[in-house]
Amino acid sequence: MCTGIRFTDTAGRMFFGRNLDWTQGYGERVVVTPPAAIVPAAFDRSADLAHGHAVIGMGIVVAGIPLYFDCGNDAGLAVAGLNFPQSARYAAGPQEGSVNVAAYEFPYWVARNFASLDEVRRALADTTIVAKPVNEQLPVANLHWIIGDATGSVVVECLDDGVRVWENDVDVLTNEPDFGWQRQNLRNYLMLSDDAPAHTPWDRADLTPFGSGLGMQGTPGDYSGPSRFVKVAFVNSHYPAQEREADNVTRLFRTLGSVAVPEGCARMADGTYEKTLYTSCFSAGTLTYYHATYDDPQIRAYPLASCDLSGSAPIMLEPAA
Repeated sequence: MCTGIRFTDTAGRMFFGRNLDWTQGYGERVVVTPPAAIVPAAFDRSADLAHGHAVIGMGIVVAGIPLYFDCGNDAGLAVAGLNFPQSARYAAGPQEGSVNVAAYEFPYWVARNFASLDEVRRALADTTIVAKPVNEQLPVANLHWIIGDATGSVVVECLDDGVRVWENDVDVLTNEPDFGWQRQNLRNYLMLSDDAPAHTPWDRADLTPFGSGLGMQGTPGDYSGPSRFVKVAFVNSHYPAQEREADNVTRLFRTLGSVAVPEGCARMADGTYEKTLYTSCFSAGTLTYYHATYDDPQIRAYPLASCDLSGSAPIMLEPAA
């Protein structure tokens, strides 16, 4: 389970973030990949930028390859991969005449090579996402992705009929089912409101609301993908636009906090529990990556400007003080 969101501040600067919900971590840390990094590609791609965008986000590094769970680049473009275990259908192998990208490298490929959502849209028209594992120890993860910049966001899904790029007018993503179903399902919640209901006469009785918040009665409260999608879409769309960086970071963490998963509420088949391992935020205006973990809710900031971008390999940063 995971949840991703995007919004802009009063000046149109994007904030992008996600909850990563799972039963265990993978030793993930903040990873910075310099523009001139030499990173092995899964397939021959002559069109990839030799000197690309600087990238910062959460992930691990395996054999010199940054495996980003989510990341943003120095142009203000961001991407996050979310669990999509039932519906993801990657290509079994590379396709001739197409740009072939392994699923594990997709977030980094997007962030390294493109500066805007329009560039991504054009590139995806000729892209095949392939079910190739990074090695024998790490199987292929079935994911779909939310990609955003200051202009909006899209969802990328590999379905039975190929790669589908959905325009995401609600700027959120969770898990199963596919985005098209999730977007249509919002129509079942048209009655939700941030207003308190008016008093209502029942014969001689005058019924008044207990207090504010009653307009959200009927909002699903479980931790399934459809329920989190509805709730976070409502919160994200109704949260007032903010001006200052700190207030927007607070907005993002509070919005994702509304669907964060506590331990003990989402048990897996093997008896383990999913929980929100971390929450992240990428500020496209300041190029700062923020995150907080389940066990340490203090929000830590990693400005890209403070990172050494002169090297040729990904760097795993030490936790900020």
